[in-house]
Amino acid sequence: MKLGDLRPNPGATKRKKRVGRGPASGHGKTATRGQKGQKSRSGGTKNPAKHEGGRSTLVMRLPKRGMRGQVPGAIRRVVYEEVNLRDLARKFPEGGEITPEKLVEARLVRKDRPVKLLAHGEVQAAYTVLVHAASKRALEKIQTAGGKVELLGKGA
Repeated sequence: MKLGDLRPNPGATKRKKRVGRGPASGHGKTATRGQKGQKSRSGGTKNPAKHEGGRSTLVMRLPKRGMRGQVPGAIRRVVYEEVNLRDLARKFPEGGEITPEKLVEARLVRKDRPVKLLAHGEVQAAYTVLVHAASKRALEKIQTAGGKVELLGKGA
């Protein structure tokens, strides 16, 4: 017996039903969808989770609460790219000036996003860090190591 001789048992497999392939196929014309009506048309099915046969859906009946961000010009929170002090110590062990562009080159943050400096880790070198935001502990740790943090504007 060879691998090429293997076949499924007789009757174990069924051919795919090919619908809409002409009258000779036995599934032509209406393609097993019946005559008229919503379900016979393309895209004519309802989401069973939402559709309730004509009555008002559950989503519509439940009370709506909170801000759902649908108001034009609504206030959005700023999402920062986070950089920890341990990342600075790993990528820039000699210290120096660190800008968001250098952080992008070092692959610590994504381009065109505001950067926030966080305090996880320790630093020995003196850094001059230009970021959009920083935690209090990160500021303290940088200053005790002899560096400074300059805050840029909020946007990227």
